[in-house]
Amino acid sequence: MSRIVLTGLLLLALTGCSTATSGNPVGTDGSASVAPGSTSASSPSSASAADGKACRYATAAGQPAPDGRDVGKPAERAKDAPASVTLKTNLGAIGITLATDTAPCTTRSFLHLSSKKYYDDTPCHRLTSADSLKVLQCGDPTGQGTGGPGYTVPDENPGDLVPSGVAETVIYPRGTVAMANTGRQNSGGSQFFLVYADSKLPPTYAVFGKIDEAGLAVLDKVAAGGITPQGSEQDGAPTVPVKIQAASVS
Repeated sequence: MSRIVLTGLLLLALTGCSTATSGNPVGTDGSASVAPGSTSASSPSSASAADGKACRYATAAGQPAPDGRDVGKPAERAKDAPASVTLKTNLGAIGITLATDTAPCTTRSFLHLSSKKYYDDTPCHRLTSADSLKVLQCGDPTGQGTGGPGYTVPDENPGDLVPSGVAETVIYPRGTVAMANTGRQNSGGSQFFLVYADSKLPPTYAVFGKIDEAGLAVLDKVAAGGITPQGSEQDGAPTVPVKIQAASVS
């Protein structure tokens, strides 16, 4: 499962419903949780990707793409990547400007999945409202937080976020789009989270996009609707259902 763990933190194991009061987004294999202060070093492959070399997408053993959505893997090399993706949801459009320069492997995977319609007709399954974690998590066709695309994405940990004042955490600002992971190195997949208010997390979640103002209005609407708790009053399914109807690349 992919999740996010918050400061103070609460371990959000992604194996179905986890409990969390201050959570962090974690990954996609349904087995791990992230604790505050935990970090994973960037892999050589993500560092080399920034140098224009190939991104290595590893097969996720025992985690086939759900729902018959076998879309293969992204190309290891790509040029002239599109700059944006729009998530058309039942509540309105969420426009995302992609960080193709700072997170090339992550954006390449997101574009691949979007172009293959992997995200079409999928729910955003998790909403959090803890002081240190305010995000909407999407990208799992199963809607359970355990699904992935059948491969993993190399880490591209952010190095430019502002320290939060809490040990070993930084501020993921409102409007950020970042990759969820399991807390293990190179464990990102298809799940991602949309930050609707500044959140404090370890710098181990690749930042790969920024949400436009219309998209933030959609997130505010979801957050205002509240949470149907799943183990915690501050962590569960959004009471106002959110479905990605289509992801379009431009």
